[in-house]
This record gives sequence, structure tokens and C-alpha cells, in this order.
Amino acid sequence: MGQVADGASSATAPSSDLDAGDSSSEPHSRGFIGRILGALGASSLADNDSAEPDPSAQSARVTGHPGLGNLRHMRVGDVAVPKVEIVAVPVTITRDELVEVFRNEGYSRLPVFKGTLDTPLGLVHLKDLALEYGFGTTGGRFSVRKLLRPLLYVPPSMPIGVLLQKMQVQRIHMALVIDEYGGVDGLVTLEDLIEQVIGEIEDEHDEAEGGYWKLEKPGQWVVQARAPVKDFEAEIGMALAEPEEEQEIDSMGGLVFMQIGRVPARGEVIKGENGVEYEIIDADPRRIKRMRVRLPGVAPAE
Repeated sequence: MGQVADGASSATAPSSDLDAGDSSSEPHSRGFIGRILGALGASSLADNDSAEPDPSAQSARVTGHPGLGNLRHMRVGDVAVPKVEIVAVPVTITRDELVEVFRNEGYSRLPVFKGTLDTPLGLVHLKDLALEYGFGTTGGRFSVRKLLRPLLYVPPSMPIGVLLQKMQVQRIHMALVIDEYGGVDGLVTLEDLIEQVIGEIEDEHDEAEGGYWKLEKPGQWVVQARAPVKDFEAEIGMALAEPEEEQEIDSMGGLVFMQIGRVPARGEVIKGENGVEYEIIDADPRRIKRMRVRLPGVAPAE
């Protein structure tokens, strides 16, 4: 399933019974998260819930530097995945369709909605699907309702440290950001929050290429956004940055950002004046992570 379209703004508010804790089978992360929260103090995070944003928050958003101070300074709305980029599934989805979404998207959790995303019901976990219907078991007649787990619902103004504390206490690792009209405005995961403290987290499913890029076919590469521009230019034998940009740009992600003046969305294709195409494979609201670089004259894959 692709990106979810905007739903009706008159959707009913999420039921409060979904705010209950997660299944007891969910792994605990209290030790690590507890140490992060303890470094700042839970009371100071709660006091900041209604406080005005710190002036240094703007600097944190611009630079993207991780650190404990982000727990106080940054708000949920600063780190949330926008609504149009949320991958979610309808409650009417079949088992085979759900398996296909998990396979294609690579996520372990997916929000489930009824009708539109503005009427969320909970989340479905890949582990529950595998235990109930995988490993040779039939599991009986399929219904995603039987697999639903609760979600958190939070306002965009909440400090991310407060949300991190809620996730720790309730053991729910995904939250939907709700706007003033009760509609869904974005999505935040536990990993999104922790990355604001310790930096980007790469798990065993992230590509480990032993370098910054991988040649897919002649004239086309998959490139990490942090790849040095000059090194990649030497690889392809072509200049990508303008002479006046070379002093300001270090990475391929920075190159694309400078060309369009914003962080592009996942799936977006940017074509430079020199004919080089940059297809965004992975990105979040704050930064580009991976891209596909295609030289002029190279046809995209079907």
C-alpha cells in the first residue's frame, strides 16, 4: 500500500480505550530510555509541556544535531512523519495484502484505520501476524482486528521528552499526531525520538554496503545521503555541484537540499540542470537518507 490520502476532517476522535498498555510480550526498553529521561529529570520534562519553545529549538531543527537538550527543545510536530507519507492499512485488508505491505515497506508496525486515516483503530505488529498466521499455521479466518494493538495519540506541541516518557510507561512504540480538529496530522515512532538524542539508528535491515554507494547498473547508483560529493564525483567522472556551491556542500544529501531548498519527500525525483536525476529512496521530515542517482541518458527501471 502506498501513501495514505487525506481523510475527512470530521472523523471521530480516537477511542480512549486504545491508550492502554501494549502487550506484555513486547520487549522492555526501560533501562535505556530510563537513563535518557533520568539525565534530564521527568519533572522538568513535564513542566516544559506547556512552556514556550526554547529559542535554541530553532537551531536544533536547522542543524539536526542530536543531543539530550532536544528532549526539552523539540516538539512532536518537529519530528513527525507528515500525514501524506504515513504507510497505513485499512481494517478490511486481506492477509496476503498485509504481508505484501510489510514486505514492500520494511516496517514492523503499521497503523490500521477504518475508512480513512482520520479514523485510526490501532496498529498491527509484524510479529503478531507471523505468530498467528505464519510458520505453517492456518490461524483460521483472517481478520486484522484480532491483531490490533493500541496507539498513542498526542498533540504536535508536546515536547518529545514527554512523549518518550509516555512510550516508556505504556510500552507503546508508535504515536499518531492529532490536530485541533481530531484528524491525524503525522506519525512518530520510538526510534524517531531516540534518534534526536543519539543520532541516526541503522538496524540489521538497513543496507550495509561497505561504502557510501552501490552500482545498480551502468549509470545508476544507490547512494547514502552522507556520501561526500567530491568522492562520488570522482566515482562517476562528472561534476555535480556548481563551483560556487562546493564550499558550502559536503554531502550528497546537502547537494540535493541546496538544489531545491527543502527536504524532498520519499519517492520524489529531482532533475538537475546537468540532467542528473536524484530519486529519493528514504527520507524523513528532517533529512534525506538514501537516494538513487541516475546519469543523463539512463532510463529508469520499470
